[in-house]
Amino acid sequence: MKQIERIREMEACLDMTAAAVGALSNALNQYEAAQKSYKKLSDYYGSSRWMKDYEADEAGKLPKDLKRGVLSEDAVYDLITENNALRIRMMKLLTQAMEQNLL
Repeated sequence: MKQIERIREMEACLDMTAAAVGALSNALNQYEAAQKSYKKLSDYYGSSRWMKDYEADEAGKLPKDLKRGVLSEDAVYDLITENNALRIRMMKLLTQAMEQNLL
């Protein structure tokens, strides 16, 4: 009976890991595709163009129905901070995985 339980347990591990690997692969594809947009946003944030747009918003010169979260100082800063933390997390996970496979 132990053999059957072991095989069932390992099959569950296989299913869970395969699903996680597939989800991560899809997420990484999406993340990789977004990097050009991220770079463009990062370059824009804090630039003279951003400041001009920010000042126009503060002066009420932009349409009231215009979505402009990009002009809030916190939204872009928080995204940059979260993106950097995610990169560090991915590096740590990769390093840990590489170290475990070397043993």
